[in-house]
Amino acid sequence: MQNIGTYSHQLSILPGLQSLLGQHVVHLRTGRSPRAAKVSAIIGWGLRPTTRKPRLIAQREALPFIALEDGFLRSFGTGAAYPTLSLVVDDIGIYYAADRASKLERLLQSDQDVLAGAGADYADARARFVSLGLSKYNLAPDLDHLPGPSSRRRILVVDQTVGDASVEYGLANASSFAQMLQAAKDENPDALIYVKTHPEVSGGAKKGFLSDTQEDERTILLRHPASPASLFRQIDQVYVVTSHMGFEALLHGVKVTCFGMPWYAGWGATHDRLKCERRIRRRSVDELFAAAYLHYTRYLNPETLERGTIFDVMNWLTLQRRMHQALPGRTIAVGYRRWKAENVRPFLSTDPKRVYFVANAKSAMALSPKAEDRLVVWGASPSEAIVELSYRSGASLLRMEDGFIRSVGLGSDFVPPNALVLDRQGLYFDARKTHDLEFLLNNYEFTLEDTERARRVRELIVDNRLTKYNIEPTHAARWPNTQCHTILVPGQVEDDASIRYGCGEIRDNLSLLRAARNAYPNAFIVYKPHPDVVVRNRHGKVHAKEALRFADHIETSISIVSCIERADEVHTMTSLSGFDALLRNKSVVTYGSPFYAGWGLTTDHRPPPRRTRRLELDLLIAGVMLHYPIYWDWVLNGYTTCEGALQRVIQQKSLLLHDKDFRGMRKSYIQRQSHKLRLWAKAKFLVAR
Repeated sequence: MQNIGTYSHQLSILPGLQSLLGQHVVHLRTGRSPRAAKVSAIIGWGLRPTTRKPRLIAQREALPFIALEDGFLRSFGTGAAYPTLSLVVDDIGIYYAADRASKLERLLQSDQDVLAGAGADYADARARFVSLGLSKYNLAPDLDHLPGPSSRRRILVVDQTVGDASVEYGLANASSFAQMLQAAKDENPDALIYVKTHPEVSGGAKKGFLSDTQEDERTILLRHPASPASLFRQIDQVYVVTSHMGFEALLHGVKVTCFGMPWYAGWGATHDRLKCERRIRRRSVDELFAAAYLHYTRYLNPETLERGTIFDVMNWLTLQRRMHQALPGRTIAVGYRRWKAENVRPFLSTDPKRVYFVANAKSAMALSPKAEDRLVVWGASPSEAIVELSYRSGASLLRMEDGFIRSVGLGSDFVPPNALVLDRQGLYFDARKTHDLEFLLNNYEFTLEDTERARRVRELIVDNRLTKYNIEPTHAARWPNTQCHTILVPGQVEDDASIRYGCGEIRDNLSLLRAARNAYPNAFIVYKPHPDVVVRNRHGKVHAKEALRFADHIETSISIVSCIERADEVHTMTSLSGFDALLRNKSVVTYGSPFYAGWGLTTDHRPPPRRTRRLELDLLIAGVMLHYPIYWDWVLNGYTTCEGALQRVIQQKSLLLHDKDFRGMRKSYIQRQSHKLRLWAKAKFLVAR
């Protein structure tokens, strides 16, 4: 793989960039010769001023300069907080510059059949784009009813931001916007004129060319964010200068008039007030879509961060919108320490302004929660005051806990989670009453897709030797080669809620070991202490002398996965290790009531009576892994699927394996306190803002 260089640090760390380019990216520091770095080309962002010097260097060194830009299906929101999911790569020009040729323009001007090859999926892709209501940015809510009488003709005039390069290079200027607005009024004397501001203007980050337009009886400014698709359903015609929103209108079958020269103008699909002499070929909207979205644009698979398709991005953006719509109103999280608040904040809303962290029920009450809001607490036992507040206000009460494949590192070491659960009834480890997972497993109608996904998830977990924390090396177990039946007894944190709420007489690690020995007097028993106990973060240590009264070996150096793989059977109170063992086709005996017991897959000493359904393993996996948790991607700053979260854990774990150092994941007491202070300071800064 060849090297390609950039002088932009921000560009060099763009997620998935090397996959999209198919080349290794080298950050070139000022003064460093690209030849010395052995790069074959230099890349930069379009025609931005920051590319002037790199272009001169490329010219001097006789290297090609390749312009990059965000693709037309970019991300959920705007700005650097939302990394781009698509990229255009142009070694000729850039699509928005009508004063010169571009790779896209030459493709459209050629005799190539753009509806074949890479463009063959154009019909399906366009239909899904339109039906899903997607756009370049997708955070804006739908606007179901435009102001003003629906009986009048409606014209949409699209504003852009001052400084937008597509305006300058699209043969337009500030006066183009004034001319456009006046023409829209003159040519549609009986219509209502709606002026739509840009998303970044709505957010206050930039100024628009038409921001100061005065409203009157037929001119209405749409200042608040609104999804373009919801507007197109109510609009008769669209006027643009060079905005890409004009092409999205074409996809929805709306007539478009252009006062500049965007990439899609000049091909016969739009009404144009300017002309580009190079563009003499006629192209349909389907051909324009296929050329721009399928030939010219490259897509990132958001789950793997490898090269993907437009459908991968559509699926991911649809997930963001579904999660955004599933969490309306405000989230009021009660009783979270500041360091923990920062680790769970993204899970609670795509809009941080709608998430509030308060100390107690009194502070939550001061926010006057309403029926559309949520009260969130950590753990299974909210205070009576919070329960009462939920009842009186109508706000839903959600209990939060870590998911089942959490992270590479311990929660007690302040490592942020990749998975959490939010449960409206209880929590999966609390066997005293039903919870959302139990209800789901008892009642959900699983599909063939669920089964297929569950099999893939199981393969990812087993093949990559994953478990909840992934902090220990996965070497093969070096236990005696005995012919005895081998039993693994995983230790637990003894004050853990799953033991307090899900166990009977056997509720500590020593009692568990004793029970396993009594059941199998001649077995070879291995005791594996819990990672949190080993690093002294939590309670549950069993003295080695006591443990060896019942166990033949104490394992502290290898992963629980390696132990499960070597064992014939696992005996546990409520440990997640029992679920890990089921994934690996091991027999499991439970002495408490863990979430995976009672479905016909385990031997249970204390079976929960409410679990009446018998499940195949893949259906248990589908409920536990696919439907119950919420997954977050810290790389792309968005919700993700179970498969996506597993890929991130695999990637993080691979880096540690490459460095051959799992010890770095185990923090000392001083390191934990230092990390806690950093998170506390970050939280304090965000609150102050």
